[in-house]
Amino acid sequence: MPKPPDSLWWATRDDDATIRPPLSGSVDVDVAIVGGGYTGLWTARELLAVDPTLRIAVVEAHVCGFGASGRNGGWASALFPVSDDVLERRFGYETLQHLHRQLASAVGDLGDAIARDAIDADFVHGGTYTFATTEPQEHRLRDAAKSAAESGRGGEMQWLEQAALRERANVANSRGGLFSPQCARIHPAKLVRGLARAVERAGGRIYEDSLVTRIEAGTHRRRPRVVTTGGTVSAEFVVRATEAFSTGLPGERRTVAPIYSLMIATEPQDETFWSQHGFDDYATFADDRHLIIYGQRTADNRIAFGGRGAPYHFGSSVEPRFDHSPRVFDLLLTTLREFFPDLRGGYDYAWGGPLGMPRDLMPSVWVDYESGLAAAGGYTGDGVVLSYLSGRIMSQLLTTPSTPTADTTLPFVQRRSRHWEIEPFRYVGINAGLTLAAWADRVEEHRQVESRASGLLDRLFDQFPP
Repeated sequence: MPKPPDSLWWATRDDDATIRPPLSGSVDVDVAIVGGGYTGLWTARELLAVDPTLRIAVVEAHVCGFGASGRNGGWASALFPVSDDVLERRFGYETLQHLHRQLASAVGDLGDAIARDAIDADFVHGGTYTFATTEPQEHRLRDAAKSAAESGRGGEMQWLEQAALRERANVANSRGGLFSPQCARIHPAKLVRGLARAVERAGGRIYEDSLVTRIEAGTHRRRPRVVTTGGTVSAEFVVRATEAFSTGLPGERRTVAPIYSLMIATEPQDETFWSQHGFDDYATFADDRHLIIYGQRTADNRIAFGGRGAPYHFGSSVEPRFDHSPRVFDLLLTTLREFFPDLRGGYDYAWGGPLGMPRDLMPSVWVDYESGLAAAGGYTGDGVVLSYLSGRIMSQLLTTPSTPTADTTLPFVQRRSRHWEIEPFRYVGINAGLTLAAWADRVEEHRQVESRASGLLDRLFDQFPP
């Protein structure tokens, strides 16, 4: 039987995670969805909201929320993995503004959606703080606030000077920072488990402990189908929503690169600690280093804190042993103590897991109406809101394909990223990027100057033509 991931979120979820029965035999439905995470479940939920008579089957290899949906940092944000400069160059200013508007509204839409289904996911729309802890970070963040104001999006991010920021969120070594209202804190496992129950209440079927061995395109003789170790599902459409775990499916080894992100959770901190540090609005927080970090104050007053730094594994391998790295966990605790020198205790929980990174960092939602195959994903760590938006888009593409909407005209709809390079080039390139990011952060911390490595990072992953 599949074992749920060992994390704070699974230890404090609101159900017993009883495994649903696996698929057995042959099943025929309207839409089959491979993957019981946010993308798959939101797609099912949105389809059933449009048409409750649809026959929907979700097929999950482990338990719903086993992947990134049940292990992430709990940021429901309007962040997008591709920079504004690249997006504007590739798609134009108006498309960039349209994307920002849709992402910003989707944060609140997500909260409204989980409220409608009575899912208690500790959702608090408190925004996010991005601290500047070095001079180069301060320059970048001030420039970001200035650019947002010049483009008419000043409400999306506000620069706060050091004193003003410390009244709201007090961390050591802060030189000031940005505040954005476009983020909410969530409890990831409560959300994904509640969403699975909502899908079932709406009439969808969920099969867990059902390993998919292949997805077959439809032909003029038969419909597309999902083949598992226990049976098959035939459908009008098959939606692949497997994110980093896509690499285990035939033909998908180079679709995304599984990049590991690891987390720790402290013991609960007392009221004296929080009275000193604030975060009364439960805003999430990070700084502007290149090797990404992210944190939140949890409902039970812990700090859940994570970051990148674990290596990419050769051949896009995904294995349970990669979820744990004592070296990275200790680095995360050291970094957290730099923010909060009076932090009490060590960490009570430590866990990790893979996220899916496309070659150009661009998410995608697409449907091939001829073969009946569809897919969504590639969020590179920004998937809580993007997966909700992708599920909404997928439901529109499947039910009203000839009617353009504000969602379906977004730049990541009906497009696919090119595949990653073959090994060993993939291994060398991705780990070189991680090394460059760590090097850039060390240079900026010790020399207080912009690192040349940051420019190399931009060129390494910028695959859009000029």
